[in-house]
Amino acid sequence: MRLTLRQLEVFAAIARTDNVSRASEALNMSQSAASSALVELERQFDCPLFDRIGKSLRLNSTGRGLLPQVDDLLAKAIEIEGFLAGGKLGPLAVGATLTIGNYLATLIVAEYLQRHPESRIELKVSNTQHVLAGLTRCELDVGLIEGEANDPDLLIEPWLDDELVVFCAPQHKLAQVDIVTNQQLATEAWILRERGSGTRALFDRAIAPALAQVNIQLQLEHTEAIKRAVESGIGIGCLSRLSLREAFRRGSLIEIRTPQFDLRRHFYFARHRQRSINPAMQVFLDLCREFSGAAGDTDALHLPFIQ
Repeated sequence: MRLTLRQLEVFAAIARTDNVSRASEALNMSQSAASSALVELERQFDCPLFDRIGKSLRLNSTGRGLLPQVDDLLAKAIEIEGFLAGGKLGPLAVGATLTIGNYLATLIVAEYLQRHPESRIELKVSNTQHVLAGLTRCELDVGLIEGEANDPDLLIEPWLDDELVVFCAPQHKLAQVDIVTNQQLATEAWILRERGSGTRALFDRAIAPALAQVNIQLQLEHTEAIKRAVESGIGIGCLSRLSLREAFRRGSLIEIRTPQFDLRRHFYFARHRQRSINPAMQVFLDLCREFSGAAGDTDALHLPFIQ
């Protein structure tokens, strides 16, 4: 075999950092050794993998095509090491959008670690755009997203049903209205998620076009901050029913009935099309499906194995 795992490890590290020095530090090797490994890999196949821009190295089209395959091979090598050392699963990087990350993914990750305590799993919580970007750059193995994605490099699979809910504080004038009209909604101040989130994308697609105007009082990145702001009475909001179920039970927030809008959506699994499903990914996805099969619907979400 003409190439080595070390060469591929160096290539992947440089691809992530765009810099030989930072890559060599991450791999605990000298800068000259890392540079030599990359140069030798490119020379062996007469195939540049990066564009040299000043002191930075940026993946070219060949390098971008190679990176998912290299990540798969390195992950497989780690799994082989784990198997030889005692059968543990390889490391796993999961990305989750904010609603899923705050209300579902942390519980699933906790159960994953309880069942496989020798394994390593990293959970990154961000909005849909950032999770998708991490998948396309092969920084994440699996994405749990609440927004739709049309990236041809990604495979998207429906997971759970969800819906958005318009809501307000108990003292708000709309709290006692049976069904709110579009005219009434157009006069209210809204507290919404930021653009780039799946929640905001559905609001912009399903509600905003039907209103004469949308008065956005605040845009916030975190669901809990939106809930607190709406509780204070400064406006109304629109979030996942999953994130609101406890507040509705307590009575600290009130659902505004809006049957004129279709606010149903899915939560999705997302992964890179060129990357195969390794054992750690499969175990995690199976655990997510186990949860969805037991939970049934997001209005009564619970994990049967989390007490």
